[in-house]
Amino acid sequence: MSILSLIIKREYIARVRNKSFLIMTFLSPLILVGMILLISYLTQLNSEDKRTIVVVDESGQFETVFFNTDKTSYVNLSDQGLDAGKEVAKDDVYYGLIHISKNPETATNPVTFYGNETPSYDFIGDIEKRIEKRITDQNLVAQGINLTALETAKSTIDINIENFSGESSSKMSNWVKAGFGGAAGYLLMMFIIIYGNMVMRSVIEEKTNRIIEVIISSVKPFQLMLGKILGTTLAGITQFAIWVLVGGVLLVVLTAVFGVDPSAATSVNPAASQAQEIAQDPNMMIELLQEIQKLPLLQLVGGFFIYFIGGYFLYSSIYAAIGAAVDNETDTQQFMLPIIMPLMLAIYVGFFAVIDNPHGTVATIFSIIPLTSPIVMLMRIPFEVPLWQIIVSITLLIATFIFTVWFGSKIYRVGILMYGKKPTYKDLIKWLKY
Repeated sequence: MSILSLIIKREYIARVRNKSFLIMTFLSPLILVGMILLISYLTQLNSEDKRTIVVVDESGQFETVFFNTDKTSYVNLSDQGLDAGKEVAKDDVYYGLIHISKNPETATNPVTFYGNETPSYDFIGDIEKRIEKRITDQNLVAQGINLTALETAKSTIDINIENFSGESSSKMSNWVKAGFGGAAGYLLMMFIIIYGNMVMRSVIEEKTNRIIEVIISSVKPFQLMLGKILGTTLAGITQFAIWVLVGGVLLVVLTAVFGVDPSAATSVNPAASQAQEIAQDPNMMIELLQEIQKLPLLQLVGGFFIYFIGGYFLYSSIYAAIGAAVDNETDTQQFMLPIIMPLMLAIYVGFFAVIDNPHGTVATIFSIIPLTSPIVMLMRIPFEVPLWQIIVSITLLIATFIFTVWFGSKIYRVGILMYGKKPTYKDLIKWLKY
């Protein structure tokens, strides 16, 4: 067995046998599922609260506007006046009071809400829309416009999207592509941060325990560094697979036992609400499946593995070099910014530039730069990126990875045996000359 394979095996076994690794592997899914169910339960509990609102409409124009719903009911006390309405609404049974002045068209404050607490943005927005619509309708009628005819004249149109080769798509296509690309890019960023830090801590731990002095006498720094990256990667993939499996089973079982709907946790998110609407509409579900089938799945899967592995290896080599240069995790903070900044920039460019214009100059440039290409290109691939751009991007990523491993191994070779001194960037440059 080669030295590299021995290092990979040793690193993998050391990771998976670690008590903290084992505890977090099985405890993390339980915590995550518990949080999802707790949020879902609290969201459902909050949505079941019914509000009772007192209405005092001095104008007499909006009585039919305030109709009862599943979540809100209204009590009309317009005949009793504002002062009497306030006295009634002060009771804890009521959420508050809505007062409409006698001449809302000319009043400075035509509508006022009185309550013991500030109402939600959605609640106020709903009341404003109801009153605005009624006033608008009244103004149109006053100008002699027939509301029925106006409503009948309204029309909607769906634009058909088709390329010059005759292949058609829909507005949903962009959301599907953005969803796949965004999920892949974000997953890669989290994987880099979590398991890159694991590589760094592994190096610091061995350096602190002086085990490295024995190992380095028979192993080349390049082999040791690469072995640590590969071994930790395999341990990370193992942990991630267990998280998905255990988390999925726990979510299904606990949902059935406690009768909680996990989708309620995302009901306040507009995008999630739209996803629920799609799930409930058979026609939209068919359209969604058709758009998924149109995706370049082979290119997506291949690109995902290439950029996922290349991006992780690139950043892991930097993490390993940092671990070799310092004595403890506290000293690593000064070197974290050069790692975090490109990742954050890639996410920003991906979610703003790529989704808005996937073939624009900004998206194209950052999908080729090696430090940002793993995330940005993963987000661009669903939008059918030209092959030459993918080839250039992958070539630069591989070349940069090889250079970074060489660069990191130079620091690794010297820094792994350095103790008691907090290194500076000047020291790192000096180590490259050895």
